[in-house]
Amino acid sequence: AQATLNNNHNANSTKRRRSTVRIQATMFRLASSRAVSSVCTTIPRQALLLKPQPTSSRRILSTNSSNGGGGSSSASSSSAPTPPPPAPATASANPTTNTASSSVKYAKTSAGTGNPEGATAISTRGPVTWPALGLVAIAAASAVAYYKIERERRLENAMGKIVSSESGWSPNPELLARRQYVRTKWGWFPKEDAYGGAGKPAIGGPWSLVDLDGNLVTNKSFEGKWTLLYFGFARCPDICPSEMVKVGKVMDTLKKEHPELAKNVQPIFVSIDPARDSLKALRDYAKDFHPSYVFLTGAPQQVQAMAKKYRVYMSKADETEDGDYLVDHSIVIYFHDETGDIADCFTQSMRPSDVVDKVVERMTFVPSY
Repeated sequence: AQATLNNNHNANSTKRRRSTVRIQATMFRLASSRAVSSVCTTIPRQALLLKPQPTSSRRILSTNSSNGGGGSSSASSSSAPTPPPPAPATASANPTTNTASSSVKYAKTSAGTGNPEGATAISTRGPVTWPALGLVAIAAASAVAYYKIERERRLENAMGKIVSSESGWSPNPELLARRQYVRTKWGWFPKEDAYGGAGKPAIGGPWSLVDLDGNLVTNKSFEGKWTLLYFGFARCPDICPSEMVKVGKVMDTLKKEHPELAKNVQPIFVSIDPARDSLKALRDYAKDFHPSYVFLTGAPQQVQAMAKKYRVYMSKADETEDGDYLVDHSIVIYFHDETGDIADCFTQSMRPSDVVDKVVERMTFVPSY
């Protein structure tokens, strides 16, 4: 009986070992397959923890019954083998059998979904990821942008040294004489010499008008001040008010961020419709805009002469039977320096912040010569 029990126990142990080997082989095939990342196969935790039972022989418990009078042993002295302990549950070939038991915990074997006890998580992710590629692209773009900026800066410095040298520079020495250039607020221009001066934009010039108090005002009246000059008319329905409000925002921003510069900036409004923009009409019109504005008007000949010097286009449009009309005109804000020369021009498309940046740049410009 003991031999039979041992043989049965060894047979059961062999079966369990073979079952364990089959389960481990199955797990290896699943882990090495790319389908594991999408199928998400589950293996019972007990199957992962399954270990073969030792083959040592079991103890045989025998009970010897003795009589009180010291008699010999009877049939009760025969040995009774103890039943073997319950074997651990083995993995079933059918996964549905295991899922039916609520006491069995499952461990996901898909890549990156967990690391159960006794098993090793398998990840199919490589060393290169999308975030890493994004960082590489950003670094490459930054390097290219820095290279371009640095290249332009060095080219400009090299060109500045060449054109400002004593020997001068010419785009075609065979046809044009070499001239020495200087950097101004408008860029690089030839230095004053026997061949001429650096030149400046042919915009502006002497003019004379009257202010709201009837006093004569000329271009000399604003020497020492930077001016923002705008041409318009009081009956303009939208464009003129919009541009004048923009200039008012520029003045407020300068006063807040650059108070020292704001003290030297003067906005000016010149009416191009003197026939209807009387001094009284301009006084009422001025109440709706920034208080620092200076409103000017004059005789039609004076206004036309000034508009011509500034290349201002103006023409009557949509005139009605009762004599009412609009005036088409250029929409430009002229920025003059403290000497009365044109420093820059601002178009309708520019925002107040853009105008502020340009004004600050021009007023703080320091020539390199």
